Amino acid sequence: MLNVNAINQYYGGSHILRDVSFTAPMGACTVLLGRNGVGKTTLLRAIMGVVPVRTGSITFDSQEVTNLPSNARVARGMAYVPQGREIFARLTVEENLLMGMAIKRGRDARVIPPKVYDMFPVLKQMLHRRGGDLSGGQQQQLAIARALVSDPKLLILDEPTEGIQPSIIKDIERVIRMLAESGDMAILLVEQYYDFGQALADYYMVMSRGQIVKQGLGEDMERDNIRDFVAL
Repeated sequence: MLNVNAINQYYGGSHILRDVSFTAPMGACTVLLGRNGVGKTTLLRAIMGVVPVRTGSITFDSQEVTNLPSNARVARGMAYVPQGREIFARLTVEENLLMGMAIKRGRDARVIPPKVYDMFPVLKQMLHRRGGDLSGGQQQQLAIARALVSDPKLLILDEPTEGIQPSIIKDIERVIRMLAESGDMAILLVEQYYDFGQALADYYMVMSRGQIVKQGLGEDMERDNIRDFVAL
């Protein structure tokens, strides 16, 4: 589904991503782990076209997207939940969700899919409250829901557990697993905390200093001593 092939990315003279290659298949959760500052967020931004890559290629759904702008990637079925959520604080929950449907046309752009409320019931209860009035955990649920209303084929999540209370982390874990098991979506999850990543990983990768230094099956993470590379 998503194929990243030997991409390199620079900020000025700093070499941030170094020959990064991996595949995130359909119907699976691929987890990228690593400590702060190793290049995880930069990789996601490169995949989404927010920052350019110097060399290498990115293929999504059998089409090369390396040089496409972000909006064209979204139109092809890519959705991104950035670190820090970045919801529209002054808009209501409903308005935030409708913003996520901007790529649709006609009635499909005006009717929020009921399945979103099944996954995150609190959003229906708070539909007319401003996003900025929600708790951090509720904002994270809103950010994920806003990505899902576009009906993506690829969902990219950047540290969704950051600053979130444990009960909501469990809710988010449940939703991610359900989406992966549905079989019609690829999920790329960035995490720095081992336990959450291990609970969801069908496949794992570890990044250090801009490189993928380990990868394998999620079930092999303990055997492969991945704890040594990430925060606990």
